[in-house]
Amino acid sequence: MELHQLRVFAAVAAELHFGRAAERLHLAQPYLSRTIRALEEDLGTPLFRRTTRRVELTAAGAALVEPAARMLAGDEEARAAVVAAYEGRSGRVRIGFAGPSAHVAVGTLARAVREREPLVDLDLLPGRYGASAVADLLHHESDLAIARFAEPPAGVASRGFATDRCVVVVPSGHRLAGRSVVRFTDFRDEPFVAFPEAFGSAVRAMLVARCQALGFSPRFVQTAPDSWTSMALVAAGVGLHFTTVSAVSHLPLEGVRVAEIADPLPPVTVYVVWRQGDDDPVLRRVLEISEDVLPGRSSPLRWACPG
Repeated sequence: MELHQLRVFAAVAAELHFGRAAERLHLAQPYLSRTIRALEEDLGTPLFRRTTRRVELTAAGAALVEPAARMLAGDEEARAAVVAAYEGRSGRVRIGFAGPSAHVAVGTLARAVREREPLVDLDLLPGRYGASAVADLLHHESDLAIARFAEPPAGVASRGFATDRCVVVVPSGHRLAGRSVVRFTDFRDEPFVAFPEAFGSAVRAMLVARCQALGFSPRFVQTAPDSWTSMALVAAGVGLHFTTVSAVSHLPLEGVRVAEIADPLPPVTVYVVWRQGDDDPVLRRVLEISEDVLPGRSSPLRWACPG
């Protein structure tokens, strides 16, 4: 059995009239009749009982109606899947992101993708910070990332869509807890909780660079795998945590205080990042959607600093 034969059979079975079936399929009636005869010869049984007045399905023909419909539906589904993948309307995109600081952007993008392209699956990969997010892209372990950098990351394509600013979180009983603004000089000899250096966090790198420019290095006493753990360690009095407004705006602040940084700092830009030259249709479609739903580069993140 061939699919074109099943299409002809289905049309005749629905119309029970060779002429109308031929018109429905835009085929010449002699060709349609030959196709039915070829199918009957292949199956070794008549499928229709023909008289001068009517056409009826035989028992064999009736038995073929549902299997033929399933096979034709499967063919249509396969064709639709191929076209959807070619047009970027189906497939999978793996998105790396840090944590709470990226939740609003990730949620906004995920909702828009689900609404516009329901056949696209997003595989969300948290815990990817700065350089590690870029490394994942270059090693083909992710397809897209939302990450923060002081400068556009090298070796990948990127689009900045928002800016963030740095703050410091201190234990509520700390000597700096009563200040709304602090300076980097206040950090000399202070213990810090931070992400591991291997994460490649741009925020940690900024803290190190600014402190070293003042003649000292920050004293990291404890690493933490994520922002939630960092905040818990600060609340326990382990140390200070240098982070961003967007991160603290989505975390519990019990037992901690948040202070602004008085020293001038370049804004931390939030980027959508992907591999240069990656022409995967579904990735291109997700990038198109991101341009629609995430703000432009000059837009600051609108999270108010708590505390």
